[in-house]
Formats: sequence, structure tokens, C-alpha cells
Amino acid sequence: MTKSRTARTMAAVLLAVGAALGTTSALAAWPERPVTLIVPWSAGGGTDATGRIVAKLLEDQIGQPVNVVNRTGGGGVVGHTAIAQAKPDGYTLGVITTELSMFHWIGTSPLAYGDYTLIGLYNLDPEAVHVRKDSDWKSLEDLVAAVRADPGKHKASGANQGGAAHLSLAGMMNALGLKNAAPWVPTEGAAPSMQLLVSDAIDIVCTTMPEAQSMKDAGEVTTLAVMADERSAAFPDVPTVKEAIGIDWTVGAWRGIGAPKGLPQEVVDVVVPALEKVVASAEFKDFMKKRNFGMAWSGPDKFQQFLATADKNFGDAMKAVGLAK
Repeated sequence: MTKSRTARTMAAVLLAVGAALGTTSALAAWPERPVTLIVPWSAGGGTDATGRIVAKLLEDQIGQPVNVVNRTGGGGVVGHTAIAQAKPDGYTLGVITTELSMFHWIGTSPLAYGDYTLIGLYNLDPEAVHVRKDSDWKSLEDLVAAVRADPGKHKASGANQGGAAHLSLAGMMNALGLKNAAPWVPTEGAAPSMQLLVSDAIDIVCTTMPEAQSMKDAGEVTTLAVMADERSAAFPDVPTVKEAIGIDWTVGAWRGIGAPKGLPQEVVDVVVPALEKVVASAEFKDFMKKRNFGMAWSGPDKFQQFLATADKNFGDAMKAVGLAK
């Protein structure tokens, strides 16, 4: 081989090695340009608000703009689909929400948590069981005993038929062998449900602790149990359902960050610890506390376990009320 051919061969080899190293460097350097964060709900709502504070603080961690884009429609299906179908390069992330635990059960979309790379859970507001302050029921055990003794007599509410509040209570009752034993009165949300409760029109409300806060502060309602793994730091005297009646029933409204399935590990290794720092920051905690959003952190593995439980519990509840397809 001539010297000139040898030189050309060596140059080609070095070029190839350089290109390979450059590709590795590019992956390791994520992000090199702005990131899009898809919010599957409209501007101004709770998911939008929490998504925007996450985006703002994530920018500080990764050194690139994080632009929020609201992709609404189909009861959250449009936005969740856009997140799942985006290119898995780290430049499209999204806020995934409670509805993802319901889509495939009610037949609105085949999407489920397994269609995403899970980054982390940042918000959880467990459902809780509330009664009037002057109720004869002083514990969840008392309530269950009354419902069991007279199925159909004690009405409940919390929001619309088939929503998280309805399914939370129906699923718990079904797990106790009390299918459809506490008839649901549909309303437009927690506030009108609470009004029905204090006016003695119904006996039970199932909703999140933040949504019941004003009535609790006014001394109008008592919370018998929270549907969470552990007691709330804000309400340490309220037992979990498991503590109260012995069944492991945990359901609530949740929000987290997901990405298209197949996200490179190099990106995961940057964005997961960045999101963890966001959730641990004083600014995030202050924002969530002022707006009564429950704070939570679960990394990818624990988030997956949480969603597996949520998927099963919502599925069981939908089957119990005849909504599962």
C-alpha cells in the first residue's frame, strides 16, 4: 500500500471514529435545544398550572427553555396521544394524568401507562371519605356497617358519574362486597356535592382533601379516611382506608411527567434527577402548598408500580359500576 493510500485510509478511520464520538457526545449533552412539554388539558386548569411551574423550574435544571403546549380534546386523549407518538429523543415530554388510568377501561383510547417512558410522579391528591360533622358515623367502619345494614339508603356524591371520586367510592364498596350499595348523585363537582352533604340531602362525599378543605375549616364536615398508602402530613389524624377497615384501597388524582416510549437512557439519566430536584425545591413546594395540591415524588420504577395499582383499582371500580368495556 502506498503512503498516500495509507494516509487516506487512516483519515477515513479517524473521521469515522470522530463521527461516532460526536454522536455519543450529542446524546450525553442533552438537551442542546428547547424542550416541549405537552399539557393535555386547557390553560388555566390545575394540570396546566402544575405543568407550568414544573416547566419553569426544569429550565433552571437543564439549561434550556421548556415550552408548554396545551393539546386539548377528547377528554385528555388528544394530548396523551401526542406525547406517546412524539419522537423519543427527549425534546418532547408531557404531563400525564389520572385519566390515563381510565382510557383503556372505558374504551376511549387504548393508551395505558406502558405506552410511555415514565419520568416521575410529582402530584397526588388521594380521594377521601367525608361526612357531616354531626353524623352518627365517627369512623369509616361505622359508615360501612350502616351501608351494609341498609344497602341503597345512604346516598353519596363528589362529582360526575364515572369520575375519579365516583369510582373511588364505588370501587372501595365493591371490594367490601357492597356493589352499588351507596347510590351516587351526580353533580358538577366537589363544591356542589359538599353543599348537598351539609344540607342533609346526601350522607357521604368522596373527594380530595384540598376540595374539602373549606368545609373542614368551617367545621361542617369530618373526614373518616383517606385513600392513600400513608396518612397526610397536613391531616395526620385522618387514617388511611387500610388502617380504618383493613383493605388496601388507594386511589386518587395524580399527575406526573412522561415521555414517548424508547427514550434514550442518556436522556433519562439527566431528566429524572432534574425533575427530582424540581419537586424538592422550595419554590415548587411553596407553589403546591399555596394551591392545596398534594406533593409527591416517585421516580420511574416506583411510578410504574403506582400506576399498575391505579390501573387495577380504577378497572375494578369501572367493572363494579358497569362502565368497563
